[in-house]
Amino acid sequence: MAPQTAGQARTIILTGGSSGIGFAAATAILRDEHGPWHLVLPVRDAARGRETVESLASAAASGNTAEAMTMDLSSLESVRTFAAELTSRVTSETIPPVHALVCNAGVQMGTNLTHTADGFESTFAINHLGHFVLVNALLPVLSAPARVLVTSSDTHDPALKLGPAPAWSSADALARGELAASAKPDNAFVAGQRRYSTSKLANLYFTYALPRRLPEGVTANAFNPGMVLGTALGRSLPAPVRFISTHVLPRLTWLLRRVMSPNINSATESGAALAWLATAPELAGTTGTYFDGRTQARSSEESYDTARAEQLWSGSQELTGTRV
Repeated sequence: MAPQTAGQARTIILTGGSSGIGFAAATAILRDEHGPWHLVLPVRDAARGRETVESLASAAASGNTAEAMTMDLSSLESVRTFAAELTSRVTSETIPPVHALVCNAGVQMGTNLTHTADGFESTFAINHLGHFVLVNALLPVLSAPARVLVTSSDTHDPALKLGPAPAWSSADALARGELAASAKPDNAFVAGQRRYSTSKLANLYFTYALPRRLPEGVTANAFNPGMVLGTALGRSLPAPVRFISTHVLPRLTWLLRRVMSPNINSATESGAALAWLATAPELAGTTGTYFDGRTQARSSEESYDTARAEQLWSGSQELTGTRV
């Protein structure tokens, strides 16, 4: 694998970079001295994107730059438009070659069963299908050395008992918002949480299927940020739950680490770990791996089901009209 030439700028694409873990990761990337890095933030709201870039620029190390481009993960047309524009800019050398594509954005829909403009259940569509289309559309500009990172969650692992476990179903069913029969007794809140954990399992199937399809020298790894308090992920949760998770629990991090799980982090801590996975030279050859923060770990036993991963891949192709 050819090493990155010293002083050669490279592009990192980071979804979900305007808040929470993503913003913290963006900040850490722009402070990193392994670059120079050109950070591209795909954002739904152009005005918010400009504000984010202005905020990030003030802390960037010399030579590191950032920009925002419009993209809405809930719209496959928007994802493809973004990918086509970015591909054109890379091939015309108006932005540097792509070093990393970080699929970090995610939603947790609370008690709401909502659908995107494409007709897909929002949690599965945004957390999986949008990123599935994005990665596949950008394959032409992912040439060695490059890496893909996908943010999952330890909620995907029933053994950790961090909430409703995944209830895996076919890609078609998940796109309709239908979980396995074991989830039928769920009330609306539990069902929303279970759709989220199931989408995080989908992230792992996707990540583990990628190395079989990526060009030589392009890697794919999954990232678990742990439980991160006070982010915008729970913005669709019921108001009392949202208030507690945003204003109360972040003040009790020390206690929650003691009585619940040691893997409870601030956005700054998890964002720094994600930035390290995106930039660290020593990870250039690491692929098909699940990282719990900065530590290589095993994901759930269920997540290593290769047949399911392949079924999800083919099902996602059918749902999105993606051909590779």
